[in-house]
Amino acid sequence: MIYFTGDTHLREARGLRIDRRPFASVAEQDASLIANWNNVVGEDDEVWHLGDFAWGDQAAIEQLLTQLNGRKHLIIGNNDPETTTAAQGWASVQHYAELELDGHHLVLCHYAFRTWNGMAKRSINLHGHSHGRLKPMPRQVDVGVDAQGFRPVSLQTIVANKRWATPKSPDASAG
Repeated sequence: MIYFTGDTHLREARGLRIDRRPFASVAEQDASLIANWNNVVGEDDEVWHLGDFAWGDQAAIEQLLTQLNGRKHLIIGNNDPETTTAAQGWASVQHYAELELDGHHLVLCHYAFRTWNGMAKRSINLHGHSHGRLKPMPRQVDVGVDAQGFRPVSLQTIVANKRWATPKSPDASAG
């Protein structure tokens, strides 16, 4: 199974304040996010993390990665320092990716797009960065933890959620 997530901001206190996360401390936040991840993701699963993974030195990042199930890919976010991007434990690290999965073309980036490749052909833009505060466009989904119950989400779950699958917008012919 393949899962998507983002904006975990592990080892960071600012998410507790800015995003008003329901945790009393960074330690509680991290323990909850790690437990939720591992309750969803199995050892043989794949996870695309769409940016803003964690803060800390490279050894701390690598230690976090060993605690998380699955084969992990990082789409780099604006708060991913070199200690995160250079850490051992990522299967791949890039700013952008496109995948074909279950008959869907997926465009992955930390940032939400106004238009994206294959938009007129019903492709889906998965992103993070907005912490559930951005009104989505048709076929655009914030997969960050703040928008997805603090856990990774599968494409099947995304597609089953009809709130995002609104009719084609007039400007969808752009691509």
